[in-house]
Amino acid sequence: RFRSAAEETGREIGRRGWTLVYGGAHVGLMGVVADAALRAGGRVTGVIPRFLYDREVGHDGITSLEIVGSLTERKSRMGELSDAFLSLPGGIGTLDELFEAWSWSQVGLQHKPSGLLNVAGYYDGLLAFVDRALASGFMKPQHRDMLAVSADVRELLDRFEASVRARPAAE
Repeated sequence: RFRSAAEETGREIGRRGWTLVYGGAHVGLMGVVADAALRAGGRVTGVIPRFLYDREVGHDGITSLEIVGSLTERKSRMGELSDAFLSLPGGIGTLDELFEAWSWSQVGLQHKPSGLLNVAGYYDGLLAFVDRALASGFMKPQHRDMLAVSADVRELLDRFEASVRARPAAE
């Protein structure tokens, strides 16, 4: 079901004629999303640190691939290139990228939408923790509201599109 959701995400990005900006690997769900976006006619830009590329996980079949020096540079560059941030089910790296992008919005460094594709309740535990942080006073309601959550990728992408259209052109 996670792979299927990744394929649907890539197809939908490609169908909309958007460019997918992602971590640049051909493995895992990110590789599935990239391949599906390409098959659907989308453009795909990958950003990968040299040490991961050298481990033969870089995706050389995408529209463009940028090789950077570190994971920190990767996140920064993906943030520069992206209009929105969507996290599919994943592990530590996914969570790191999710929280970094979300915190950029919280502190006003950017005003791009962030979302979780909550496939089969994958993020339910994380969302319960976030809601506990909110209830305990460690998070403001407006910051919680900066994270869109849905099990429907089309719904999330529609929300992203509306948010990007409403954002001032200077960003």
